Amino acid sequence: AMEGGPRAGPRICEGDCAVLKRDDVFKAVPVLRRRKIIFEKQWFYLDNAIGHIYGTTFEVTSGGNLQPKQEVEETTTETKEAGTDNRNIVDDGKSQKLTHDDIKALKDKGIKGQEIVQQLIENSTTFRDKTEFAQDKYIKKKKKKYEAVITIVKPSTRILSTMYYAREPGKINHLRYDTLAQMLTLGNIRAGNKMIVMETCAGLVLGAVMERMGGYGSIIQMYPGGGPVRAATSCFGFPKCFFDHLHEFPLSKVDSLLSGTFSTESLPSEPEGNALVEEESNRLTDEKQTSLQEIEEESTTEAAMEINQTEEQETMDVNAEDAEFKENKEKENKENVREKQRKQWERRKKLIETAALLREKNADGLIVASKFHPTPLLLSLLEFVAPSRPFVVYCQYKEPLLECYTKLRERGGVINLKLSETWLRNYQVLPDRSHPKLTMSGGGGYLLSGITVVPDKGKSDSSNLEALKMEEPSSKRRKVQDLHC
Repeated sequence: AMEGGPRAGPRICEGDCAVLKRDDVFKAVPVLRRRKIIFEKQWFYLDNAIGHIYGTTFEVTSGGNLQPKQEVEETTTETKEAGTDNRNIVDDGKSQKLTHDDIKALKDKGIKGQEIVQQLIENSTTFRDKTEFAQDKYIKKKKKKYEAVITIVKPSTRILSTMYYAREPGKINHLRYDTLAQMLTLGNIRAGNKMIVMETCAGLVLGAVMERMGGYGSIIQMYPGGGPVRAATSCFGFPKCFFDHLHEFPLSKVDSLLSGTFSTESLPSEPEGNALVEEESNRLTDEKQTSLQEIEEESTTEAAMEINQTEEQETMDVNAEDAEFKENKEKENKENVREKQRKQWERRKKLIETAALLREKNADGLIVASKFHPTPLLLSLLEFVAPSRPFVVYCQYKEPLLECYTKLRERGGVINLKLSETWLRNYQVLPDRSHPKLTMSGGGGYLLSGITVVPDKGKSDSSNLEALKMEEPSSKRRKVQDLHC
């Protein structure tokens, strides 16, 4: 079962994030040894799956062990006895001669699911009278119940978005997978782009964008609150290098960045008067420099205070504690304070870098999919997008997007504004009985998309004209001058 050349595809490794699949049900799980997993009322361990190729189908055997399923030829070639219609069948629950206890006894003996299904068919008084279709349906239903078959697949945008939409749609604002596909297309997501992503979909949209970009280009994730949420992003199992190009920026600082008052003063600078600090402060203006030093002093005094407190506490407990232990504790506390400051410094450095990236105002696109009202978000975030670039906004409801549409129309600076909704319908495709599935998705949300352009500020804006003169070839230059006369 383990053979298959180098072209066989990636193998399941310990520590991976894999997706379990059974019919149309998915569940993302980490691959760890001796860890009990419960999926679709089955419990098992993934130990035996490690080393197999993704996409392998396993059977759950006794003791929760997974065994690769051998492909079995369907044995239903001989003509089955079947009725012409189901009109005489009464569902009174008496047609099955096997009782619940009988089935349990069969299971305890370790009899396989396939054989249990066979026994159920043989002991059903009405099976022969059912139509061929009904018989197929019956077998399918019983197989699902008694044959514990699980496929392990590699996570991807399609699989994870289907899983989230079926399992916990509230976490992703009811963003349906076809709508997500539309977003990626309308947003022209490709390798080498510089994208701004603002989402509250547990990191699913971010993951989809990262997958499309394949580790090339850069992504700036705008986040509300204390930090970015990336639960779904971690399910993709991206390599480490993908995250080198991922930056984050708090929404709360966007206004200050646009108005030019942005600073990272709320975070302390590096505790050791490092060359890095000097470098950073040189980059900042003089007034900021003084504040940097103040913070530096503050952070060191804070650290000292913290240590003092712990020392005081320790003198109180000194009878109970050993002197040596006290020394270690003190060291530990100093280390902790240092570590904390180092982390904050890292955060601060990253924040300054991201701010610099945004200030360039040359992003190649903007993707918004959040629970917040899109209008204020879009109006501020579009400032960072270069002209002639696409933007896409998802909203679960139509009304906020209508308002956003009107606002953008008034403001200008965008063309090709479109408000759309995709319609999704699943079909059952089987010989002689293909039809739309009875359950259909009610709505997958709405998208507002468009393209940014340089807003026409009228004749007064001479700088714009100068810029045009610089860029355009002479033949066009004359036309431009004529236009503005």
